[in-house]
Amino acid sequence: MSPTSNLPGLPAHGHVTFLGAGPGDPGLLTLRAVEALARADVLIAEPDVLDVVRVHARGGVDTPQPTADDTSMTADATPFRAAANLVMEAAKGGRRVVRAVSGDPGLDTNAADEMLACAAAGIPFEVVPGIAAAVGVPAYAGVPLRDAQGTDVRFVDARTASDRCWSEVGASDGTVVVSTALDSVAAAAGELVAAGRKPDTPMTVTVAGTTTRQRTWTATLGTVAQVLKQAKVLPSPDGGRPVIAVVGECSAPAQRDQLSWFESKPLFGWRVLVPRTKEQAASLSDQLRSYGAVPHEVPTIAVEPPRTPQQMERAVKGLVTGRYEWIAFTSVNAVKAVREKFEEYGLDARAFAGIKVAAVGEQTAAALVAFGVKPDLVPSGEQSAAGLLEDWPPYDPVFDPIDRVFLPRADIATETLVAGLIDLGWEVDDVTAYRTVRASPPPAETREAIKGGGFDAVLFTSSSTVRNLVGIAGKPHNVTVIACIGPATAKTAEEHGLRVDVMAPEPSVHKLAEALADFGSRRRAAALEAGDPVTRPSERRPGSRRRRTAP
Repeated sequence: MSPTSNLPGLPAHGHVTFLGAGPGDPGLLTLRAVEALARADVLIAEPDVLDVVRVHARGGVDTPQPTADDTSMTADATPFRAAANLVMEAAKGGRRVVRAVSGDPGLDTNAADEMLACAAAGIPFEVVPGIAAAVGVPAYAGVPLRDAQGTDVRFVDARTASDRCWSEVGASDGTVVVSTALDSVAAAAGELVAAGRKPDTPMTVTVAGTTTRQRTWTATLGTVAQVLKQAKVLPSPDGGRPVIAVVGECSAPAQRDQLSWFESKPLFGWRVLVPRTKEQAASLSDQLRSYGAVPHEVPTIAVEPPRTPQQMERAVKGLVTGRYEWIAFTSVNAVKAVREKFEEYGLDARAFAGIKVAAVGEQTAAALVAFGVKPDLVPSGEQSAAGLLEDWPPYDPVFDPIDRVFLPRADIATETLVAGLIDLGWEVDDVTAYRTVRASPPPAETREAIKGGGFDAVLFTSSSTVRNLVGIAGKPHNVTVIACIGPATAKTAEEHGLRVDVMAPEPSVHKLAEALADFGSRRRAAALEAGDPVTRPSERRPGSRRRRTAP
């Protein structure tokens, strides 16, 4: 059976996609890989690879773990043999299987064996290439493998290289990319020197490449053992972790200092606590990742329906019957509450026909657009109730046939917008669309990290996030950088005994993230200028005092 014979509607085996997950960054997956993951019934991968690809898999996908202790297997079984058995079993059951491997499937001997098994069993399969670690990791480490002169590049897997292989690469004066283990780097360097490479040849060693745990050391073949020893990475419990070492002039320190784009990001490796739900924090977390941070969302509030739904029901019916000239949304939750009520009544975005719609904030506006409604008014300045009032037109009986505004909002919202609209001559139906309550405490591990200094920074986007986070998880440790969205939030943080290091220049979550990145950038520059190692705030000595501003 050929790989194309599994056509829709024909009784046949399932299908297997052998997929390259790349070196570790989920963003390096190809579009074709993301498509395959979104359709998979079964996803089979070793744990470290599973963490990379799971983010793009569809909900409910089956993820059996390949292990060597399956009772149905023989004594010489390995985790890779177990994975092969899982692949065959699922495919023969008519399921769509994604078999994900680290790097590229074409460089994985176990994947090749599994492909042969599929071919022998008549199971259709395809291969989606990935980025090989030997190519992707140097790129993230700022080490180009070739120069304008077309330097020769050779790849060596130190775990399987023969004496002849070492002799050949040692005789070359080009670039050598060595795949090895952390505790075997010095031995690999010794093999190259013994084969003829000069001891002063530059060398870089990168561990956890393409992830926010990446770390790169620059040395020479003759000094790499001492450099790693001084860095206290050898010996270590994780000494067996795979690394990529690059040998040649491309690894010269002066050049790498200019090209190290990844590890020099302003918040590289910082664990940043975001006191919001994943839905609310989506764009903010993406922005933090672009700065090299690792965002960790912790909800501090939960949203619940109003205790009495009648007021909301009357208001939604009023939208349909022409009771309102305007509807104003001040949060994503307000949009969600109205949308859910619409769906309950079998309505859709067409019910907004003839009604002017206002929105505070980019995310609120985006939620409306996703609902099929384009806002007529978004504040041109500050994204707040005050900013909305600055742009809101006064009621004019000549141009406004109806003088009433529907304002769906939280039960704890302030009266600023209501009072301002009344001053402009409008009648306001101020309706509780949802209630906000304090969220449940996060897991014990997260609480300990908050209180023990495990987070490098926390972003407070409102006074309530300060109060609620301290209430459900405790006060952040004094080494944690505190960033606040504005003066009112900063005042609340200080009232809770927190020293504010960063404040947004304007009340916007994205400006807040920018301000934190600027803080991190200045902090990094100060360390480099002083000749100190660049560390994260959580790596400071426990109990040390934090400065109020960046160095």
